[in-house]
Amino acid sequence: MIAKRIFFVSLWLSAVLTASAQQAFTLKHALEVSKANNPFLKSAALNIPIAKADIVTAGLRPNPVLNNQTLFLANSSNFAPDTKVYNPKNRQVWWQLTKQFQMSHQREYKIEVAEKNAAVAGNAYTDAERNVLLDAGTRWLDAWLSSVNLELINEAKSNIDTLVQANEIRLKNQVISLSELTRTQLLSDQYLLQQKSATQAYLTALKNLVLVTGIKDTMAIDTSDPVISMAFIDKADSLIQLSFQHRGDVLAAIGSIDAAKSNIRLQKAFSKPVPELGFIWNPQNTVPYFGVFGTIELPFFSRNQGEIRKSKVVLQQTEQSLYALQQQVRTEVQTSYDAYKLSSETVNKYTLILQRAEQVLQSVKYAYTRGGTTIIDFLDAQRTWFDTQKNYYDAVYTYRKNYLQLLYVTGLINQL
Repeated sequence: MIAKRIFFVSLWLSAVLTASAQQAFTLKHALEVSKANNPFLKSAALNIPIAKADIVTAGLRPNPVLNNQTLFLANSSNFAPDTKVYNPKNRQVWWQLTKQFQMSHQREYKIEVAEKNAAVAGNAYTDAERNVLLDAGTRWLDAWLSSVNLELINEAKSNIDTLVQANEIRLKNQVISLSELTRTQLLSDQYLLQQKSATQAYLTALKNLVLVTGIKDTMAIDTSDPVISMAFIDKADSLIQLSFQHRGDVLAAIGSIDAAKSNIRLQKAFSKPVPELGFIWNPQNTVPYFGVFGTIELPFFSRNQGEIRKSKVVLQQTEQSLYALQQQVRTEVQTSYDAYKLSSETVNKYTLILQRAEQVLQSVKYAYTRGGTTIIDFLDAQRTWFDTQKNYYDAVYTYRKNYLQLLYVTGLINQL
């Protein structure tokens, strides 16, 4: 009965995992796929051509304006002899062709502002990519932890099931009591329930990873991936300076300051009047007239004072935003670096504890199967081994997550 149950459970797990495992993804591969296929990132990428379209708009020149006015004699008694109302002698026509001329480098400054806003949009996309990669990396780690937990439970259950079979034979031979067999069977049943929950957690983690990577196929986790591909030997101060050079939000804030300065120059240029010049062709009662046209606004009241003041306040706001962001970056890098170093030390310590727990379990199991110790000692060693294994994987997960977080806060995650 036990063997048959093990067979069906193994078959069920194999079918589930095979269906969900067409391609094994490393962390780096998952990040690359997310960068190319994430649906939210694809939407954010469209902000760049939108911003570049503003450069085209800024470079356009004002269209010429064609104006026509036609007047007819209203009193028929004033008509020329033997003529009608539509006769050219009874009509005056005004044709006027004019065009605005942008002065004071207005067009040049508009293009400059649009180009700098496009650069800000590019850096904003880089920061959006940074956030998506963190999400993808975190979900990959979640799937990895679910996978190794499932493997751990499978191993623990396999060990207990082997012992259950041995105890059934020992009970028949009256070497052990019924309670000892029952206690091992209970532990096996507990592992079975944990096995089902762990399998469901693993499949859910894979679905979340599929969503963020934007792929349409199923996937699996390459649990052999070492993940840590970049050693952080620099001090936190060096990493902070590195963050200022690579983080998209910092670069976008710096670009916003440049755009705000250009906008001040543009608004001051808009305070200058824009002349409109052109030509006039004016046939009056068959007598042709030719002239020129010119108009310019007299800046007695409005000189764009509000927009100029607003642009200066916007510059102050962007400078303050950059200062606040730099303080935030310093804090994030320092705390992430400290957490990374601590978790690295924790993993190293757990590696030694893990080896000792494995040795203790094997020793107690050997002694128990030969009657040298009690079931209580074995179960205690089994639980200690299981808890140590789980704590070890949790420590590795924390270490890798802190590594990913450090890549994120320094902006280096975009370069993986």
